Amino acid sequence: MSEAENIKENEVMETALLAGHILLENGAEISRVEETFDRICSHYGVNSGNAFVLSNGIFTTVGDDREKYYAKVQHIPVSAARFNRVAAVNQLSREMETGKYTVSELREALERIKKMPGKKRRTQIAASAVGSAAFCLLFGGSLWDAAAAFVSGLVLYVYILYVSGPHLSKIVGNIGGGALVTFLCGLFYMSGLGSRIDYMIIGSVMPMIPGVAFTNGIMDIASCDYISGAVRLLDAMLVFFGIAIGMGMAFTLLSAFGGGILL
Repeated sequence: MSEAENIKENEVMETALLAGHILLENGAEISRVEETFDRICSHYGVNSGNAFVLSNGIFTTVGDDREKYYAKVQHIPVSAARFNRVAAVNQLSREMETGKYTVSELREALERIKKMPGKKRRTQIAASAVGSAAFCLLFGGSLWDAAAAFVSGLVLYVYILYVSGPHLSKIVGNIGGGALVTFLCGLFYMSGLGSRIDYMIIGSVMPMIPGVAFTNGIMDIASCDYISGAVRLLDAMLVFFGIAIGMGMAFTLLSAFGGGILL
């Protein structure tokens, strides 16, 4: 194999690894990451490329009698889902198969996707507030219950963006979030704003629920990716337990100081 072919092969592998990194980092399931990696390698003529994908890392190798050996490992921490980036990579891989991009152009496009901005903080806070109120109504709460959930959901996401995310570990942050929501809903309930504290809390806590991680964990296990599925389910369960611990602590304090009015 010539030096130019070796350089192209390495470029293809680096590009495929970048695509896999973006997908995995932003909440895509394991099978989608592996499929995209294989599609890029196959399209650009790298026939011996292989990827072993876990929920927090990608192991890539290539090499046989005709292709130079290459291996690389990337650690990818478990993080929040950003489906706009996943959708952009999926669309890019489809366009690639039509012959629209060279390897270097594809890599440049992936770099732009990687730098795509997320939602503005005020948009996330507003979505949390509206979502909390909507879930409260969906579960059977009244308009006053939904109003309390609206305020609680708004305060919760301010806490997540400015306190929990930048300064606290994931477990401590989830405990604090569960306690904060329960404490606020308890105060609203004791002051007469809202009649069903259970619906108020359920609605308010929904922005913290890791539904994507839990669903992807089940899908990975269904696809026989048992290690990745188990890791994602464990990560989701730790969030659930953290929220439950925080809610229990807040209920205990409110009941102690409120004379058992919440019980």
